[in-house]
Amino acid sequence: MSQAPGRKVHESGVPFDDASGKRLREWMGVSAETFYDASQVAILPMGFCYPGTGKSGDLPPRKECAPQWRALLMAAMLNIQLTLVIGQYALAWHMPEQASDSLTDTVKNWHAHWPAILPLPHPSPRNNIWLKANPWFVQEVVPALQARVRAVL
Repeated sequence: MSQAPGRKVHESGVPFDDASGKRLREWMGVSAETFYDASQVAILPMGFCYPGTGKSGDLPPRKECAPQWRALLMAAMLNIQLTLVIGQYALAWHMPEQASDSLTDTVKNWHAHWPAILPLPHPSPRNNIWLKANPWFVQEVVPALQARVRAVL
């Protein structure tokens, strides 16, 4: 689960066809071939269209999108073994009980929903500062994620 496509992804029509996708695949420990194999990985953003640009980057996913179709699509996927909840908008939707927590606190508490759900920061290069400030993420969470992905694939 992620937010919404950025401009490059919107233009290519391929989810995570950008630096964010490269980082996410690295975190998961999978090749692009595996990542884009719909029999192994489902990619379901909070919004399917590019929401436009704001003052400090892309705008959030449009509010009317997820309520229209998200529950229907999630119900149609019968064999979900791991859900990656990526970024603050996906976190607010899938983990509303933690909506008042910071992204950092939610990700630090990743064991609370493990092994079915893993909250993640967005893999965007815009989050390089967050990653540098939180080295525990790459040291602790990424190896656990890679092991879980290997197990479910």
